[in-house]
Amino acid sequence: MSTQIQLFGPATFPELLSTEGIKYAGSKLRLIPEILKLAGRVNAKSVFDGFSGTTRVSQAFAQCGYDVVCNDHSAWSEVFGTCYLRGKSAKAYEALIEHLNSVEPKSGWFTKIYGGDPTKTGEPKRPWQIQNTRKLDGIREEIDRLALDQVDKCVALTSLILALDRVDSTLGHFASYLREWSPRSYKTLQLRVPSIVESKCNGSHSVHRSDIFDLVGDVETDIAYYDPPYGSNNEKMPPSRVRYASYYHIWTTICLYDEPVLFGKVNRRRDTSDRLAVSPFEEFRTDSQGKFIAVEAIRKLLALTRSKYTILSYSSGGRATANELIDAIKACGELMEVVEIDHKRNVMAGMKWTNEWLRDAEKPNREFLFLISKA
Repeated sequence: MSTQIQLFGPATFPELLSTEGIKYAGSKLRLIPEILKLAGRVNAKSVFDGFSGTTRVSQAFAQCGYDVVCNDHSAWSEVFGTCYLRGKSAKAYEALIEHLNSVEPKSGWFTKIYGGDPTKTGEPKRPWQIQNTRKLDGIREEIDRLALDQVDKCVALTSLILALDRVDSTLGHFASYLREWSPRSYKTLQLRVPSIVESKCNGSHSVHRSDIFDLVGDVETDIAYYDPPYGSNNEKMPPSRVRYASYYHIWTTICLYDEPVLFGKVNRRRDTSDRLAVSPFEEFRTDSQGKFIAVEAIRKLLALTRSKYTILSYSSGGRATANELIDAIKACGELMEVVEIDHKRNVMAGMKWTNEWLRDAEKPNREFLFLISKA
């Protein structure tokens, strides 16, 4: 899905910015204008997007002329980042995408595991109808057969994932599937050329797939942007420690093309189970000292960051309380500004760090952007 918003980048003129991405829990699409404004206030020219996800924020920074270091632990995010930040012009891929759309459908592994027949009743729920998984099987095999270089392959895979996202029968993730086929699932899978970023700067972008703590000490940019995959603070229904890995496991399999060992009703990759994959930012438990593991991970990340400034995204639905978040920030730097986003009222307003935020921070459906300077 491509979305356009009007904003001001480092240049002095407004521009129409367009980013692309899949349906994604916790997407920061609506926050992009505020994120860019905060970066502009400290005159940043380079940015480290440490948890890039669908890479919408990285795409926006690159389009506005920043040098971008893009990172995420997931294979599919690395594919997106390579496509959008390192791909050639969109026109260069028209012939490739046209060829992939012409590939003959076939029944393969994806059809067997994830394809459903809408004419049959009583079958297990599946994320796609069989006519589209057959196209998926044919196209994915052809991508490998073409022996493309890494960047071109990432463009092809991104196009395929975006096309599948437009015809799925899910709630926007792959932890469960809809009981009845969605109207969009009846549409025919059709690839489009991704909107490759044509940067305004002469600098180069880099894309990584690393654990944040393995990479952060080696990255030095003007500003860092962090949107960790926070877990929930709902004690009655604790989340998976690896919610994002489990939500988007199919995208990983499409990228790796490895026919992994699966488990559960939705045929998840076994390597996304709680026992095999752990994210401290999604951890809902406390450590031996009674401190939330997720909050301590934030504190550690801020301390290790080498950028002079950091923008931190945080949701009021996350594990940290206001007091704990204040302590984590104060231990590592000075809070310069806070931007509040209230999803329920759809109101966005800038405000300084005051006791007002402290009193109201526990209200639901609110997100915050913290601009922090390094101590």
